[in-house]
Amino acid sequence: MPFDVSDLTNPANFSRLMSGHISEIGLRYIAHGDDWAELGFDYKPELAINAATGVLASGPIISLIDSACGFSIGARIKKLRPMATLDLRIDYVRAAPPGKAIIARATCYRVARNVAFVRCVAHDGNPDDPVAHALATFFFTGD
Repeated sequence: MPFDVSDLTNPANFSRLMSGHISEIGLRYIAHGDDWAELGFDYKPELAINAATGVLASGPIISLIDSACGFSIGARIKKLRPMATLDLRIDYVRAAPPGKAIIARATCYRVARNVAFVRCVAHDGNPDDPVAHALATFFFTGD
C-alpha cells in the first residue's frame, strides 16, 4: 500500500496502527521526514520503575524506540510493510527522569532487499543530552 502521511498524522489512523501496549503507553506521532520519524510519550507515574523515585522503566522506552524505528523505515520506503525487529541494541546513557516526556528520533540509513537498518536517539527534550542510543535491523516479512 502506498505511504500516506495521514496514516501517521491522523490521530484515528495512528491509534489504529498503534494498538495494544503502545496505546497504554500513550505513544504519539511528532514528525517525520524522508528517512526519519519522531514519536514520543508523556510521563505517567505508572510507567515508573520505582514509585518512590519516579524514574521511568526501560520497557516503555524500548517500545518507543522500536516503534519509531519501524516508522522511519516506512518514511524511507514510502509505504508501510509488515516487518519484524531482527536486532535492537540500546545503550542507556542515563536514567529517564520523572515528569518529562520522552521523544525518539529514528533514521533509516539503509534498506536492502529484505532488511532495513536504523539509528535512533531517545531524549527528554534535548537531543544533545540523550537518554539512550539505539541501532536496529528489521526484516521485511511481506509486501
